[in-house]
Amino acid sequence: MAYTTIDDPTIFFNTVLYTSNSGSSPRTISGVGFQPDWVWVKNRDSANYNHVAADSVRGLNTFSSPDTTGAELTNHAAGYISSATSDGFVITAGSSNLSNYDVGSNKQVLWNWKAGTSFTNDASATGIGTIDSSGSVNQDAGFSIVSYTATSGASSIKHGLNTVPSVIILKTRAESASWFVGNASLGWDKMLFLNLTNAASTDDRPFSPSSGSDPTSSIFFSDQAGIASAGNMIAYCFAEKKGYSKFGSYTGNGSTDGTFVYTGFKPAFLITKRTDSSSSGDWNITDSTRNPNNVIGQILYTNLSNAEGSGSVYDFYSNGFKIRESGAGTNASGSPYIYMAFAESPFVNSNGVPTNAR
Repeated sequence: MAYTTIDDPTIFFNTVLYTSNSGSSPRTISGVGFQPDWVWVKNRDSANYNHVAADSVRGLNTFSSPDTTGAELTNHAAGYISSATSDGFVITAGSSNLSNYDVGSNKQVLWNWKAGTSFTNDASATGIGTIDSSGSVNQDAGFSIVSYTATSGASSIKHGLNTVPSVIILKTRAESASWFVGNASLGWDKMLFLNLTNAASTDDRPFSPSSGSDPTSSIFFSDQAGIASAGNMIAYCFAEKKGYSKFGSYTGNGSTDGTFVYTGFKPAFLITKRTDSSSSGDWNITDSTRNPNNVIGQILYTNLSNAEGSGSVYDFYSNGFKIRESGAGTNASGSPYIYMAFAESPFVNSNGVPTNAR
């Protein structure tokens, strides 16, 4: 069996940088390399603008902000995505401006994931799950976007991946509530919040109800009592794919010669989060497009609208990443961290050829 089935990760995930053009509207953002299904944008220069995340299942003109609890917004006054293209999308000013995506001459970063195959599931007809779901899935890349209407109490929902998910990010659509994150390496009986620094908690067990059931290759569980009132939900589900994505954990050592984490590929995108502390538990986002050379240090935070920070935090290698600071947010001695990583290139391609080191 080949080491990987994905020799070119950029056909499924890609990072694009662009500079604002004083809110010129409409404006085509290109260079993605595919028609994106999940789009996540952040202004790098200013803390005045929230993260913006839109997807093709809800419609790209609708977005939520990962750093806030706010309900989704459609055709927003401060700009929205008006249409998709085969290489990106078109942004259009709302009734006020285009500042969600383009303001002044500020630098922007754009992270893009490809799903692309629509699915629907009538739970009563198929016997898969307890409530209906629909969405878009890319089984090759281990990514799905799932929409469903939750009922009170525990439910099971088809995710479409055809393999067990490693990470699920869940958000209510029409009301104010946190972004819930479940992670297999942490344990599905625990939860984190993408918009908060909170340590991992077992208080409400949203992804593993009182029955203790973990996700399977066809369904995931959601206990609405631990999330919010019944209503429309959107979920982003990820499964590991060798040479393309890895979702795991590491233990800090408190040294600038920090822990090395093997991923099996050269990272293109990395999020890390400390799970035993609220005081130093930011979600750190780095990528190889903003940081083409080691040491990696241009950081944004899913839980903050802050402008991009800088430092000496990680090295990206051909087969993983290494922590290069002793700070509590990434490398406290003995503390646990989780991570999500997507590839720039696999360690070994499907022909058995190794990738080059940075």
